[in-house]
Amino acid sequence: MRTNLKACGQALTTALVNAVLAVALMVVAEFAFTGSFSIATPYIIAGLLIGLVIFTAQFWRQRHLCRRYRHADEHNGTA
Repeated sequence: MRTNLKACGQALTTALVNAVLAVALMVVAEFAFTGSFSIATPYIIAGLLIGLVIFTAQFWRQRHLCRRYRHADEHNGTA
């Protein structure tokens, strides 16, 4: 359970940072093309989808790494 919570926290942090950066980049690109800072609904939806995809991938990766690290500690007798 603790492994899943740790992996979830790390994945959530990574996903939020990347989603915010993606939306910011889209808004800056929109400003470069049109000259106005309008945040359209598709940008928000795209940011949410980017965040969801990154969260899913990072959660799976972090959970795998945490479990691998925990098993290595148990195998070495340090846990």
